[in-house]
Amino acid sequence: MPAVTHRGRGRRTINEINMVPFIDVMLVLLIIFMVTAPLITPSMIDLPSVGKASRQPDQIIQIIISKNDGLEVKIKDKTTPLTLKDLATTVKSAQGPRDGSAAANSAVVISADKNVKYESVVKVMDTLQRAGIQRVGLSVQLAN
Repeated sequence: MPAVTHRGRGRRTINEINMVPFIDVMLVLLIIFMVTAPLITPSMIDLPSVGKASRQPDQIIQIIISKNDGLEVKIKDKTTPLTLKDLATTVKSAQGPRDGSAAANSAVVISADKNVKYESVVKVMDTLQRAGIQRVGLSVQLAN
């Protein structure tokens, strides 16, 4: 209830908020945070770094997505156009047998024009993942 004062002829209420309890609570919280802050130990996060692969790939299969969502596969300087349906079989045949031979150590790199929709890139990545292709990366090289 607001306090009532008697001045002159009538009763008037005081419409002010008492700030003292609020300031007391804030000062107590400030002291608690100042005391506990030095006790918190910072945790270290081990982030992966670029270039820590155990061995470099023997072969790089590059998938190029053009402006009109057309797909091309580039293997050893030979570029071949293909469709999304044929992508997985083409990449698997280019990788060779999976019996631990040197041909099995190949990486797939997806390169796309900057005007290509993100959905097209995700479709290509999804197709490769469903086919069981492990080493898939995105090209960060700027196209001329």
